[in-house]
Amino acid sequence: MEYHITLPSKPRIVSEEDVQGVYEIDSLYPGYGHTLGNSLRRIILSSLPGAAVTQVKIEGVPHEFATIDGVRETVMEILLNLKRVHFVLHGDEPQTISLIVKGPGEITAKNFNLPTQVEIKNPEQHICDLSGKTGFELEATIERGLGYVAREALTKEKVDIGTIALDATFTPIRRVNYEVENMRVGDRTDFNRLRILIETNGTIAPREALEKSIETMVHQLRAIIGFQESAPAASFAALASEGKKGADDSTEATKIKVSDLELSARITSALEEAGIKSAAGLARKTATALKEIDGIGEKAITEISKALAGHGLTLKGE
Repeated sequence: MEYHITLPSKPRIVSEEDVQGVYEIDSLYPGYGHTLGNSLRRIILSSLPGAAVTQVKIEGVPHEFATIDGVRETVMEILLNLKRVHFVLHGDEPQTISLIVKGPGEITAKNFNLPTQVEIKNPEQHICDLSGKTGFELEATIERGLGYVAREALTKEKVDIGTIALDATFTPIRRVNYEVENMRVGDRTDFNRLRILIETNGTIAPREALEKSIETMVHQLRAIIGFQESAPAASFAALASEGKKGADDSTEATKIKVSDLELSARITSALEEAGIKSAAGLARKTATALKEIDGIGEKAITEISKALAGHGLTLKGE
């Protein structure tokens, strides 16, 4: 009896409206609907880069629990409103945006002074209300990253007095769900149809989110095809001749975490999302392999190389 392999269809658009899209993939082998659906959902939620506010400085405000004369909102409410602004950051370097206004009136995201690398997708987002002729000055740092990062991880060094560090939700995804139903393929009725609903914050199209998640999955699976070639077994005498120091160094490198290398928060987050947790694991990667990780470019490679050199390690040669 000849066995025929049935391949799934490419994604089909069921509906697309602004920031929400529904897509279907047909002819999945029985059980693959949930396998693929759950995997894509996790990748969409965790591995798509976005931009968010990480630090804020408000003129005359020492901390986030303060209030400002002539401003209806508390500082905490202003910070929450800032987190609702949807930023697009063109490039990997952090950028600073500013706000210098006088009341009375409503202040929205459109009042920000933006560098060319920063774009706001919801300029109507409310920031605060000013009464009288009150002046209001604010500076915010926008960074690129993955998923959710606590402010403790973003600010490894002490921040200046008056600078407020924030937790950052970088993901551009608001919601993603999937469902699986059976369908007929040939004589069989137990093949799967996968339907995925994706809702974004407007900084990325839902179709692009699905495409990038599929590319990420394929890239990760392609990297693990095959097996590593085993190195020739070394004799006990040869291993002993290398001395105890080499073994100790290797052990120490394994103990050093990526988070201990004092890299920028963006780079640390990108490496950890890619599954690189230790300095030893990082040293086993080539520069080319690292550049394939979202958020890692030439400047990041230079920073990583310097950090590894401080521990007597280098990136793997090409």
